[in-house]
Amino acid sequence: MAAVLTICRSCPAGRAGLATALADAVAAAGLAARIDETDCMSGCTRPSTVAVRADGKTAYLFGDLTEADIPSLVTFLRLYGATADGNLADARPLGSLREKALARIPG
Repeated sequence: MAAVLTICRSCPAGRAGLATALADAVAAAGLAARIDETDCMSGCTRPSTVAVRADGKTAYLFGDLTEADIPSLVTFLRLYGATADGNLADARPLGSLREKALARIPG
């Protein structure tokens, strides 16, 4: 099941171009993931909010993302895709992305 990444595009403090850069990186990595944009995800105090979800898996919400986080997001997507339930056994490979997790929502 391919992951769906939903990126907030309405926050004035958000980072323009993040969705495009992320989509390019996901495609270059050969990952099966869909990138969607939406208006307001209520993460305004942590702009450039990204939700990651897939059917039957735990969902994740990240905030304060920049283009520098894209390689870690690609790593996260690889690890996430390899799990049956979306729960990562070891988040250390995600580096600073671990500190940008706002929520983990059981699937």
